[in-house]
Amino acid sequence: MTRSTATADEISRPVCLPDELSAVVAVPIRNERQRVAACLQALAAQAGLAPGSFGILLFLNNCTDDTACVVSETIASLPDGLFQPLRVIEVSDVVACAGWARRQAMDAAALWLAESGSADGMVLTTDADSRVEPDWVARSLAIVAAGADAVAGRIALDPQEAALLPTSLHDRGRLEARYEELLTEIGARLDPEPGNPWPCHWTRSGASLAVRRRAYETVGGMPPLPAGEDRAFVEALRQANFVVRQDPGIVVTTSGRLEGRAVGGAADTMRLRCERPDSLCDDRLERLDRALRRVLWRRWLRRAYADDRLHAGRLWPSVRGLPSATAAAAAILPSFSHAHAAIEAASPQLAYRPLPPSRLPRQIRLAEFLLKALRRFRAGDRGGSAPFGIVPGPARREPPQR
Repeated sequence: MTRSTATADEISRPVCLPDELSAVVAVPIRNERQRVAACLQALAAQAGLAPGSFGILLFLNNCTDDTACVVSETIASLPDGLFQPLRVIEVSDVVACAGWARRQAMDAAALWLAESGSADGMVLTTDADSRVEPDWVARSLAIVAAGADAVAGRIALDPQEAALLPTSLHDRGRLEARYEELLTEIGARLDPEPGNPWPCHWTRSGASLAVRRRAYETVGGMPPLPAGEDRAFVEALRQANFVVRQDPGIVVTTSGRLEGRAVGGAADTMRLRCERPDSLCDDRLERLDRALRRVLWRRWLRRAYADDRLHAGRLWPSVRGLPSATAAAAAILPSFSHAHAAIEAASPQLAYRPLPPSRLPRQIRLAEFLLKALRRFRAGDRGGSAPFGIVPGPARREPPQR
């Protein structure tokens, strides 16, 4: 393994150039001196891979602390057997946001793959305040080799930092996680997503994403959004008919801090919930009857689109109020995901109405009852048909939530 010093202005750390890479991990970093060492050590300790088979690309964005020094010291301290090909890019005095930084990092990773001669390869991304498991890269590669185009992992809070958070936040988190799991399984049993069967999850976080380079480039890369760029990116992949596997076995440990780097990120969300304990949950945590109606409607739409039966005159009664022009336009969109997103965005009756956490216990009990019935019915073995004669119907008018 040889090391050389790059001459490009943006690259000021040692660069190692292997003949060909199977993957590159892109890490956007801003003022993470306290956590970046653990992130790098976890990446360098990946198992089940040939030495030098994947690269690590660090994108230091507008750092005003000594993060760069910590990065250099950490690299120097790594045993030679753990060292992976590495590139470090530093930029400063630029107008940036979380999505822009992640895009720059992933674009550079994709370019590195192409330069190495890789026919496709995989771009992975995580956060500088996160620690991946030793099989993170190998497992993601295996899932892609099995047919997926992208892989999204789950997130767990750092135990030591989580211990400092209020008990009320943990209690709320357990309720939300349980209801999320129930709704995910109900959705997967009634309307399984191609390439993402149960068990699965619905997390779409930049702390654990992997994507084939060609798929990444096809959808135009990571959207440079101030927040939510990871969720928008996964949706873009789905709309382009790429298979996204949300694997529950891939878990990344991330910071539990309340003061984050990205406006609107996880830290802001946790801080808000500490300040306002009964603030609304995530959008998808809505009342069970609405969530169930949504799943059944999506299942119908998926089948109608596949059979070329989608047009305004045959939409479900539960989608009343949808402009006929929107429905007609959705019928000719290039993918089911495109059609689904267009109709859901246009229909007022399909707007998400998230719950306050105080209403979660009852919804959890109802969802557990329904899921027991679905499991007994073995919906997946009977073509996804729902029990109890469930059919879509008009949405019930609901009072505004306070």
